[in-house]
Amino acid sequence: MSATDVLTAAAEGGVIGDGRTGANLALGAGLIGVAIGWLALARAAGRINTGNTRTGNESTGNTRTAALAAMTVGLLGTALAALHLATSSGGPGTGNGLVGAIAAIPLGLAGVVLGRRALTRCRRRRFRAPAGR
Repeated sequence: MSATDVLTAAAEGGVIGDGRTGANLALGAGLIGVAIGWLALARAAGRINTGNTRTGNESTGNTRTAALAAMTVGLLGTALAALHLATSSGGPGTGNGLVGAIAAIPLGLAGVVLGRRALTRCRRRRFRAPAGR
C-alpha cells in the first residue's frame, strides 16, 4: 500500500467508522501539534527549565525537537484536513465531517506557527552571549 493510499484511506475514514473519522483524526493531529508547540514555546522562553542551571548548562535540544515535532504534526493535521475536504461528498451538516475538516485546517496551521516561533526563539537564545561573562 502506497503513502497516497494510506492518506486517502485516513482522510475518508478508512474501514473504521463513518466519514467523520478522517476529520476527527485531522482535528486530533492539529490539537496535538498546538499542545506540543505551546510547550516548546514555553521551553524556549525559559518558563520551563530543561537544563542544569547550577553549572550554566542550558539544554536547547528538547526545545528544538519539540518545535520540529509541533511543525510536523501540525502540517500532517492540515494535510489530512485538506485531503478530507477534497474527498468528502455533500455539504456541511450532512454528517461526513466537512465542518470538522474546516476547523482542523487553522488548528494545524497554529501548531506549525507555534513550532516555528519556538524554533526561532531557541536559535536566538542559543546564539546569545551569556550575561556576566
